[in-house]
Amino acid sequence: MEELLLIIRLVLFGVFALAAIGKFLDLKGSEKAVRDFGAPDDLAKPMAILLPFAEIVFAFCFLFVSTSWVGAIGALLLLLSFTGGMIWQMAQGNAPDCHCFGQLHSEPVSVKTLIRNVVFSLLALFLVAQGREGQGLSLTSGGSNLMQLILIFVLIILVAVGLFYVRKLIDTQNEILRRLELMELFSTGSQERSEAGSPHDGLPIGAPFPEFDLKNMSGGRVTRNDLLANGRPAVLFFASPTCNPCQALIPEVERWEVELGDRVNFIFFSSGTRGENASKFGVFSGDVILQEKREVAEQVHARWTPTAIFVRADGTIGSHPAAGDTAIRDLVDRLRSEDLSSNEVYFAGENALSGRAPMIGASVPEFRLDDMKGNSIGPDAFRGKRTLAVFWSPTCPHCTAMMDDLRAWDKTRSDEDPNLIVFSDGDKDAHADLELNAPILIDAGHKTSEKIGMFGTPSAVMLDETGTIVSETALGASTIWALIGKRK
Repeated sequence: MEELLLIIRLVLFGVFALAAIGKFLDLKGSEKAVRDFGAPDDLAKPMAILLPFAEIVFAFCFLFVSTSWVGAIGALLLLLSFTGGMIWQMAQGNAPDCHCFGQLHSEPVSVKTLIRNVVFSLLALFLVAQGREGQGLSLTSGGSNLMQLILIFVLIILVAVGLFYVRKLIDTQNEILRRLELMELFSTGSQERSEAGSPHDGLPIGAPFPEFDLKNMSGGRVTRNDLLANGRPAVLFFASPTCNPCQALIPEVERWEVELGDRVNFIFFSSGTRGENASKFGVFSGDVILQEKREVAEQVHARWTPTAIFVRADGTIGSHPAAGDTAIRDLVDRLRSEDLSSNEVYFAGENALSGRAPMIGASVPEFRLDDMKGNSIGPDAFRGKRTLAVFWSPTCPHCTAMMDDLRAWDKTRSDEDPNLIVFSDGDKDAHADLELNAPILIDAGHKTSEKIGMFGTPSAVMLDETGTIVSETALGASTIWALIGKRK
């Protein structure tokens, strides 16, 4: 029994010492993990330092019978708090990086990490239950049996560490081989498309994903609603049978599906015939939808292959296009730590058109402007129904070009369509012949418009029933229409 207690102490010493060292080697990663688990920003940095400090203290407590019981209590409290945090994050649908062993080893929170913590907790609880005087053999006591036990334990630890680094070496080698394969595939044909424009262009976040009705590889019909029928969001990959980098990405997509498939759907859109795609993507276990040409890809501006786009569970665009394997991996990496069931989640850097971050989640500020009829309009006008706020100017030729379509839509809007409010500058007389039913608010210098997200004309944002911005700013007529699910 005393030998068993010593082994448990040595195991827990190794676990907590490795965890502390790994965190100290990657304090920035530790800070991010603490923040991802819900700690306030101002506490994340000190907690990232105090946590490994506590772990190393408790680790050394296990080496001495006089302090082992105190160390076991401290370790148990830490493990229980970690386990509780993991259960809470999993219940919210999140999978933040646990960063349990810092730079040495890290992985997203999962059932596996939860079970591991429970096992360590039971070991610590067993030591606590033995009491202060029942902590087993002392490392300083003599006896050949004790020395043999320690040597065996050290040998086991060395073998485990050796296997761990062999695994890391194999993973590194596999990554190098995959990169070499990818370079070889690239060398067989260029993927440059000078007519495609920037790979970062795309529909605005918050716009509905376009409707479609296409066949899949099995011959069945698939619509937009079918993509999200199970209530999960989706990552849509746009590929083609002539895209070698797309094929090289398939093994990684398969691994992502195993890891995240219970939270998000992985679906391919391709072009070409069923036979052409079967030879390229037949090994993919998920759905492959066949476009007649590239009609869906063109609508969402996925003009480069491979490109991935995140679509939220409510059917709206949730990310900018991720073009290329590196950008796609970055997108998937960000998925791991977010609540993907939320219709408010989105993934964006700076807006490719403006250099500004989206204002999604911001509320309409307090303002008071007169419309063309002399009515005083304020934030209340945005509450009770979704509203499309359009930013316009009588001196903007692009605004003038879209006015006929805007007027026609305004006069035929149904109850299901959003309200329309137009912000413009200039003289009232310049707006007299626009003939819109919607209110036109004269906003001198666009002072109010800029607080709602305007950065050029024509542009627009969508707001929900509470007056909260739910889309990024759409710049230009085509992306403005995309916010309400129309193509022009």
